[in-house]
Amino acid sequence: MLIKNGTIYDAIHAEPYAGDIRIEGTTIKEVAPALTPAPGEEVIDATGKRVYPGFIDAHSHLGLDNYGMGWEGHDYNEMGDIIAAQLRAIDSFNPMEQGVRKALEGGVTTVGTGPGSANVLGGTFIAVKTYGRCVDDMIVRDPVAMKCAFGENPKRCYKDKGDSARMTTAAKLREMLFAARDYMERKEAAGGDISKTPKYDMKMEALIPVLKGEIPLKAHAHRADDICTAIRIAKEFGVKMTLEHCTEGHLIPEEVARSGFPAAVGPTLTNASKIELVNKSFETPKVLTEHGIQVSIITDNPVIPQSYLPLCAGLAVKAGLDPFTALQAITINPARHLGIADRVGSLEAGKDADVVLTDGDPMVSDSTICAVLINGEKVVG
Repeated sequence: MLIKNGTIYDAIHAEPYAGDIRIEGTTIKEVAPALTPAPGEEVIDATGKRVYPGFIDAHSHLGLDNYGMGWEGHDYNEMGDIIAAQLRAIDSFNPMEQGVRKALEGGVTTVGTGPGSANVLGGTFIAVKTYGRCVDDMIVRDPVAMKCAFGENPKRCYKDKGDSARMTTAAKLREMLFAARDYMERKEAAGGDISKTPKYDMKMEALIPVLKGEIPLKAHAHRADDICTAIRIAKEFGVKMTLEHCTEGHLIPEEVARSGFPAAVGPTLTNASKIELVNKSFETPKVLTEHGIQVSIITDNPVIPQSYLPLCAGLAVKAGLDPFTALQAITINPARHLGIADRVGSLEAGKDADVVLTDGDPMVSDSTICAVLINGEKVVG
């Protein structure tokens, strides 16, 4: 397949340029000006169109909270176990959920999706494409992170079951990390001797990739003090972390920058539905990027419909964020955030052929998604 005569916004170069994209199989073969169609090659005429990499949301619950189904479709929070590290998003993701198709039609081709924030530890997130019939065939990476949560949500959900203060939440997370480290060290010391190996524990096993630095903690933290607590614990245990929501990050940008952790900012296109959100602002991405922090803009779907991801980036631009930085915040930055930038997030040779064609700026509400390709297959338009 050859996409010809489009204006390419590749998420790597700040300025768009006229060019063509050659796709072979599921990957981008070449991005260059004036490519000649090969015999039998399908040509998509992109004259007058903008060509983008598929948009990516680093923090969603797509496929785990089924569109229009109320409680029956609510599959992203376990409400009976405050420590649920053993849960896996792949086991709740429903490719047939209507929201997945709506995301695809909005140009969102990959999401990081997984457990909510009811629990101190909620389980693992996955990175998944938004087209397919079986989640096993849609996975980009599993797992990408271990969800943990600070602030109001664990307190609210477990206030009568052993967690009514922020220091309790922090203590429970520390306790699990200490226990998992002890479990891991005893398992390694056993050297395969079953008589010395600790009894199998799914929760401990799920935390070993975190302790080994293979996946980060994905820390739900809105308020500035919660962000600082998340950073403090990650540093104590020497583990990787991504800061999710980071609602008051603009109040402590120096502290966030010193941590070295990336931030997934949002959902901002909502009212302040709880105390933690009173300082939310579309200026947060601008302030954080000015301090050198890698920022992704998120919807937290279903809080904001998944297809509104580019619109959220546009509102950040209205609040002062550079337009190219805003594009990166819904393409290459979330790909980096999820550890999948080798496959998606930009229009470059060797990457998955996830491509979006529009008739205008997708960060402006009056533009239209004209076509969407995933893995080189035209699935919209």
